Amino acid sequence: MYLSSWRLGLRPERLLELLPDGGPAAVVPNALDAEPEPVREEGIAREVAALRGLGIDSDVLDLGDYAGRPERLADRLQHYRMMWVRGGNVFVLRHAMARSGAEAVLAEAMASDALVYSGYSAGCCVLAPSLRGLELVDDPEQVRKRFGAEPRWDGLGLLDYMIVPHHRSAHPESERIELVVRRLAGDGVAHRTLRDGEEIVVDTTS
Repeated sequence: MYLSSWRLGLRPERLLELLPDGGPAAVVPNALDAEPEPVREEGIAREVAALRGLGIDSDVLDLGDYAGRPERLADRLQHYRMMWVRGGNVFVLRHAMARSGAEAVLAEAMASDALVYSGYSAGCCVLAPSLRGLELVDDPEQVRKRFGAEPRWDGLGLLDYMIVPHHRSAHPESERIELVVRRLAGDGVAHRTLRDGEEIVVDTTS
């Protein structure tokens, strides 16, 4: 996994080290599903352009197209070496992953070293065992308003701790992120903070 606080981070060469063949990558935009379409499209274009700047070819992989069809999602992911999951609302992203069965598909692909999971902000937060505390930053009600469904409070559980991005950074959410950190610390929840520009690499095969 290549997990960044904000976009590609300051050391994207670490991402390239995980992709000796240069990709291709699947850009997952679903954390923006509750945003107006022009905002969503602009966000997608920015991610595709950023990866292209690193020499990584990419396509958009909309998890909404695979609702209830995890087998088709697994087949599609076989065409990619990396998944890039951008930021946005973590509860909206979790909803899309649940509907598509992405958690099981991702777990299997990463365990076999067939896929590099990468992304930033919500794309990192969703990997935690639980999303409790993140409602101080992202609105879980967006899931109900946009999709008429109950928000999920469980994360993917692909990490045994929560990554908390934008910590003490020049980001609009940084002040609320401090509240999240205090909540997690007070509840004894394992977590790791990242400042914008920082990233971590996790070996999921060891």
